[in-house]
Amino acid sequence: MPSRGKSSARLVADCAVLTALSMILSYIDSMIPLLPSVPGIKLGLANLVILVSLYLLGFAPAFLIDIIRVILSGLLFTGLSGALYSLSGALLSFAVMALLKRSGRFSEVGVSIAGGAAHNLGQLLTAVFLISNPYLFYYYPVLTVTGCAAGILTGFLSHILIKRLSPLLDG
Repeated sequence: MPSRGKSSARLVADCAVLTALSMILSYIDSMIPLLPSVPGIKLGLANLVILVSLYLLGFAPAFLIDIIRVILSGLLFTGLSGALYSLSGALLSFAVMALLKRSGRFSEVGVSIAGGAAHNLGQLLTAVFLISNPYLFYYYPVLTVTGCAAGILTGFLSHILIKRLSPLLDG
């Protein structure tokens, strides 16, 4: 279904470009060692694209972009186990961000912070389930702090991008 009165072809083209961009940012993100001694800490650059898509294209296109990115990035960069962790984080993160955005009570930064924390929680829940080690939850405070910090950065950048890209994606 076309978003905001767009033709189906234009919406597909926008989604394809944004999916490719999110994959490029995922790849760049995987190459940036934030805290080499602490595994799993990333900037979450691809979330910029997901937030912009959620705000400018709507729920369904943003969800599709997110899922395609996770699957393709998993196949290309992280393998099946990495894709599984990423998918669990992406699904929980997207659900939280969509609900908070829909509520209208949170800015892009607030939505992004919650999404970053939810992404880490989704991955941690998957790890606890797969490894059967509840002691992994001791790692959650570190993941929450870093997820919120990354969420602030990506939320701020997405706010700027949404304002600047809105005229282009509305056309």
